[in-house]
Amino acid sequence: MSFEPLEIAEIFRRYRGAYEQKMGRLSAAEQRVVHDVTTCRTADLGGHLYVCDECGVITERYNSCRNRHCPKCQKLERERWLEKRQQELLPVPYFHLVFTVPHQLNPLFLTDPKTLYTLLFRSTAETLLTIAADPKHLGAKIGFLAILHSWGQRLDLHPHLHVIVPGGGLSPDGQRWIASRRDFFLPVKVLSRLFRGKFLDEVRKMARQGQPIFPRRLDPKSQPSAYRCWLDELYAAPWVVYSKPPFGGAERGLQYLARYTHRVAISHDRLKRLDNDRVVFDWKDYRDDNKVKVMSLEAVEFLRRFLMHVLPSGFHRIRYYGLFANRHRAANLERCRYLLGVPQEPLPEADAAANDEASETEGWEERMLRLTGVDPTLCPA
Repeated sequence: MSFEPLEIAEIFRRYRGAYEQKMGRLSAAEQRVVHDVTTCRTADLGGHLYVCDECGVITERYNSCRNRHCPKCQKLERERWLEKRQQELLPVPYFHLVFTVPHQLNPLFLTDPKTLYTLLFRSTAETLLTIAADPKHLGAKIGFLAILHSWGQRLDLHPHLHVIVPGGGLSPDGQRWIASRRDFFLPVKVLSRLFRGKFLDEVRKMARQGQPIFPRRLDPKSQPSAYRCWLDELYAAPWVVYSKPPFGGAERGLQYLARYTHRVAISHDRLKRLDNDRVVFDWKDYRDDNKVKVMSLEAVEFLRRFLMHVLPSGFHRIRYYGLFANRHRAANLERCRYLLGVPQEPLPEADAAANDEASETEGWEERMLRLTGVDPTLCPA
């Protein structure tokens, strides 16, 4: 028995054939993920030789695949993203909301993930912007970012969005900053009802238009009775919008947020072993006081669950809305800081040009050292 740490790549190498024999040929997007994950930091992708200038030890460093589904390639990208967002923080409390859809919708997400994930983003954004703009609640235009996660702790399908939003926004005329309560942002029951209504209205519209998002057993034309029963269940099911307490500060909130931005379905440190063609891994049971438990899945089933979370090519899993929408983000942030009494001086043109040039010429080794404190060129001897 090998005592080397178990990695996703090894499971793919050993069981890809068995997976395709049972589940069918991989899609183009899945093939890309499997190729990248199995070749990441191997000789297949090439690399570099580092020679220590003190002891002469030669060290091989293989290239990374940089695929967003690879557990090995997220740390540097996460730190680069975090560095950019730190420049955009406002000196107000930040709230963390989670929008979750009922499991009855999972067949649609499996049939057409791109359409359904897009609908999840749109329904969430419209819900937040509408309720926040209502004078009965906040009466302000807000900005926020949303991060898609499609998995649960057991690798099952569990589509949900993590939303990070400052506690307040601009007045309709843009002349005042309207702050929320420090311990409360928006009523979750109101958010839940509007979120459900917007999402299901779009689903019903797609059904009337005959869009191919429904599996055969729920097809509105060929199975109208099953479709109506399914829709009734969705209207009756609880739609969970969870609001966590505000962070202890903007910096702390951003550090917490960074844990969610570049996460993959399962990290290597949760994998325990391969045992009789079964993958054994840890999972946290949130319904049982967050106890850490152990799950064992057949290797083919493990790969099926992992590949369920491969996003469509080019799909953006981090999106920005309202005041933080990309086109007007800089101007809106400048306005917010001015109204909050903390205007940020823009960089002089010469300094900005120097920063851009440094960013372009900075190697990944220097960037890793600057952002994480880890020196990848350090001699192991």
